[in-house]
Amino acid sequence: MADTRYPVHGEAFHDPCRYRPSARLPAEAGNFIETEVGMVECLHGRLGSQLDGLLRLAALAAAAFWAPTAHTAEVDVAMLNVDVAVVFAVDFSSSIDPKIADLQREGHAAALTSPEIIRAISQNYLGCIGVTYFEWSSPGYSRTVLPWTRVCGLEDAEAAASVIRKNGDTGYFRRGRGGTSVSAAIDVGSLLLDRFPGNAMKKVIDISSNGENNDGLPVQPSRLNAIAKGYTINAIAIPADDEDPKQPLASYFARSVIGGSRAFVMSPKGPRDYVTALRRKLVTEVSMNFDAHIGATAAAALLSPMVADIR
Repeated sequence: MADTRYPVHGEAFHDPCRYRPSARLPAEAGNFIETEVGMVECLHGRLGSQLDGLLRLAALAAAAFWAPTAHTAEVDVAMLNVDVAVVFAVDFSSSIDPKIADLQREGHAAALTSPEIIRAISQNYLGCIGVTYFEWSSPGYSRTVLPWTRVCGLEDAEAAASVIRKNGDTGYFRRGRGGTSVSAAIDVGSLLLDRFPGNAMKKVIDISSNGENNDGLPVQPSRLNAIAKGYTINAIAIPADDEDPKQPLASYFARSVIGGSRAFVMSPKGPRDYVTALRRKLVTEVSMNFDAHIGATAAAALLSPMVADIR
């Protein structure tokens, strides 16, 4: 039988349509949803724009039904209860060069371990958040870097950041990565939150990308489906050096991608700004005590979908 794997960054992508309900799943907590993710991506890639909203919902429901559930019994759900569950959905399409890849990988690791984040987590009700980090491009191309991990302090955050730094995309070997399917990223992120192995008072899909949706299904059905579940979609838009000021990428994300309670998009103006923007965004996302962690100006702006330029 022909090999269906695609070598990227020293690892392998498997054709998601090859997954079957009886597939043997990894033992690590959180990785049990890989089969479901594969089925969703397969449907994106094979059905394309002909799949309408009803079929999309049916596909997601079917994926959840098909997946084995035995592994979930092995997870101590009480130990995975958190204040907030955050999915980091990071673009690693063919347009992500080494500079941007480093920006995203190091930026997430640095933000997660920053004093502001640790303080925000500690001041919540349970004092813990759940985080997972996956990379995405075209439908059928996704890669889990960090499975669901409970972060309750600096030691946990440093361990999670170490995994991101070690296993995150470097921007090399980009050939064959394909386009930018924001819709698939939202669907996979939504499915990850559906199958979070515990309880969370707030659930967030946190998208980082340098482009608009140009592959797979339209964004709106995916966006509306996630919002209907009570999830918030935030974004950090990475503008091109020659971006048209009349058509900024952040405006596209604000108009077509973000949604849910206090959803927002940030747009960094440079490498240092990206880390600052990501840290501020994450503080807002993980804070249950909203007013205690962000300034009055930012709080007022975040009451509705908006664009925050970080200068």
